[in-house]
Amino acid sequence: MCTILRSAAVGATLAALAAGPLASAAFAQPTGSPVGLWKSIDDETKKPTALIRIEEAAGALVGRIEKILTDKADAVCDKCTDARKDKPVQGMTILTGLKKEGEEWTGGEILDPNNGKLYKAKLKLAEAGRKLELRGYIGIPTLGRTQTWIREN
Repeated sequence: MCTILRSAAVGATLAALAAGPLASAAFAQPTGSPVGLWKSIDDETKKPTALIRIEEAAGALVGRIEKILTDKADAVCDKCTDARKDKPVQGMTILTGLKKEGEEWTGGEILDPNNGKLYKAKLKLAEAGRKLELRGYIGIPTLGRTQTWIREN
């Protein structure tokens, strides 16, 4: 019986050692969470427009513009109709209320500071967490557009 237990322990140790490199590789891959710093890309010019920091607060995602990457760093949201009206876009919270549902985060809103409009939002990670596909829409998701953001950290 002692030999069987020792053999089982050796087998478990060998299995753990063999899995070690696989476990390390899994931890080295990008995170499975959208929390972090993201670079937004203009749909038309394909140039970076802003860095957006996504954080989790009270179980929901919140995103704010950390830095504007265009020549409009001093832009204000003159078309906003809520408390953000005429406030600086840099530092502004534009993404709120997204909660994890399966492989997506849904149920939130995104503000487009260019037109001051609020849209329903959902997002999902792509390319092992290196990209984020954010969909803003009115009513149903098919009535909207998707932007791809690139992870900065």
